[in-house]
Amino acid sequence: MRNAFKPLALLALSTAFLTTPTLAQDQSGGSTPAPMSARDLVTMPRLGGPTVSADGKRMLYSVTSTDETSLARSTQYRLKTLASGEEVAVTLPEGANSPVFVGKDRLYFLAPGGRNSKGMQVFTAILRDNGVLAQTDQVTRYNRDVSGFEVSPQGNSLAFFGDVPRECTQFDCATEAAGPGSGMLFDADDGFVRHWDSYETPGTFSRVFVAPLKDGAAAGAAVAVDGPESDGSLVGDTPLRPFGGLEDMAWSPDGTTLYFVARQADRAEPTSTNSDIYRFSMGDSAPSNLTDANEASDGSPTPSPDGKSLAYLAMARPNYESDRQVVMLRDLSTGQVRALTQGFDRSFASLAWTPDSRWIIATAQSILDTPAFRIDPRTGAVTELDLVRGNEAHIGNVTPVGNKALVYTRDSIAAPAEAYLSEGWSQGVQLTSVATARIAALSPVETRRFEFAGAGGDTVHGQITKPSGVDGRIPAILYVHGGPQGSFNDGWSSRWNPRVLASQGYAVISVDFHGSTGYGQAFTDAINRDWGGKPLEDLQKGLAAALALDSQIDGDRACAMGASYGGYMMNWIEGNWPDRFKCLVQHDGLFDMRSFYYATEELWFPRWDFGGSYAQNSKLYERWNPVNYVDNWQTPMLVVTGEKDYRVPSTQAFGAFTALQERDIPAQMLVFPDENHWVLKPANSLQWHETVFGWLDRWLGDESE
Repeated sequence: MRNAFKPLALLALSTAFLTTPTLAQDQSGGSTPAPMSARDLVTMPRLGGPTVSADGKRMLYSVTSTDETSLARSTQYRLKTLASGEEVAVTLPEGANSPVFVGKDRLYFLAPGGRNSKGMQVFTAILRDNGVLAQTDQVTRYNRDVSGFEVSPQGNSLAFFGDVPRECTQFDCATEAAGPGSGMLFDADDGFVRHWDSYETPGTFSRVFVAPLKDGAAAGAAVAVDGPESDGSLVGDTPLRPFGGLEDMAWSPDGTTLYFVARQADRAEPTSTNSDIYRFSMGDSAPSNLTDANEASDGSPTPSPDGKSLAYLAMARPNYESDRQVVMLRDLSTGQVRALTQGFDRSFASLAWTPDSRWIIATAQSILDTPAFRIDPRTGAVTELDLVRGNEAHIGNVTPVGNKALVYTRDSIAAPAEAYLSEGWSQGVQLTSVATARIAALSPVETRRFEFAGAGGDTVHGQITKPSGVDGRIPAILYVHGGPQGSFNDGWSSRWNPRVLASQGYAVISVDFHGSTGYGQAFTDAINRDWGGKPLEDLQKGLAAALALDSQIDGDRACAMGASYGGYMMNWIEGNWPDRFKCLVQHDGLFDMRSFYYATEELWFPRWDFGGSYAQNSKLYERWNPVNYVDNWQTPMLVVTGEKDYRVPSTQAFGAFTALQERDIPAQMLVFPDENHWVLKPANSLQWHETVFGWLDRWLGDESE
């Protein structure tokens, strides 16, 4: 593969150097471009995932814009003819979203329902070349919101889902109120009480119903794919909560069979990653479990266009959410299953077949990039595709539009996502310019990759992002990613964005410490039961390597910041590396591992990373518990939390803030009553950035001023 591991170097001798596109650096005859601001980030136009017509000739995509003043968001749609490049605007009904092509000219989408219906419903229309919708019809008519849908490739079957009580046999059955008060009564034998940022509604799940279609309209009664409620029946959410989407369901090419993903909701659900792939054929009374033998995660069912095979992703170890995802292939006639990529040490995240069923196209993280790979379903051979000149950065939304042609999106630290077309497996041609002009008008930044000898002598990778063409010393910001099985890879983010921080005059240093993804499963596993060990050593050595590599970075003026596990690391650094930084920014960080364990929701996560429950392995939880080192705390800290964060409850932030107050350490706390583990709302994002920038400037500002 192109990004093979390189021989170990004692310091970062092998580097890559990137800047924003050349277009952004052509300043001849123009005024000096302004640095990227937080408002620029919040209001940057955003490309939505493209949908391509079945004949591969037209692409529909969305652009979400944010008003500079009011921060209100709106979405527009564009139709592009791929051969000519011609584009026209498409106006969907007011409130419509999620449009997809089915066939060469029929569009399906969600929109507010009309007569005899309430909430969002499924609609269909013919999309003309001039962008006009013709023959618009409402497909579903229910008194309940449709949350999403999937139409079969031939347009003869519809699957749709929404929140429906498990006892209901119809999508919009009437249910009685639970009681006279507002209380929610949960039973110990139920699944989650709350998950991510919302409470569960007892007895109600995201359920899928299917119906036949004829001429774009429902032609029969909808049937629940989870079957009737009875002892031993499937009870669970499809798509999976909180992050599941349409990748959790797929129609067979002939529209007779739906494959979908679910995890049984019961007492064991908060401690189990055992999601399974189910099959429901038209006329069945209940689904069959195709992956019951695997007690770990199965997902992303993807039938081949010829109807002979089912590709999907599977993990091997139960209750480990970051295990390697291997591409599996099931022969639908014999039931035989093969692990196609067992010998390829990367974890795949998306799957798509070429129209001739000859290749599977998949994406996977690999050393700071997320490239696309071509997999041979006959042999399992994996070939990395070279779709972008230079570094791949982050490839996503891959859609085969021919046997050797792909539409995909690409983003990087330098710029947000744009759509591309690759033909003959060649490097792609850019199709959209959603944010290109906006980025070109801003001062450029440069990103340099480096590697060094980390904990145990292992090769560890990192990146430095700083403003281009700036003279003088630049303060350092050590970025620590969350997960902890994750990466600050070369990709665009609307939240922890290295470019916008570098544009404030900082050198942003990120290190993919032991536990990071994209370097093989053994490296990802290395953080297990060692949260404060090898990762901290990697961060210490990585910061030293970056400072040795780039003499412009002022290591005496340095702050560190991180969220989630990165926030945990800020609390850990506060007690175990307390004299290194001028300040810290701790966002949604774990402060007390004991109280965290008893208040979080997905218990499989701490149980795997700490070798059991708190009661089973309390010594290890306490070994890596930041609260045990608060007497060493001395570094000024900004604490940030969202009160709807049920993954790392806000009480963790209040605990850290109390510890800072008691020790007279300069501190601030920013609390968002309406945000979860992330800060998503435009005005809140702007406030977050301005607060963080103010905190950094307070401690890293030029002392001579």
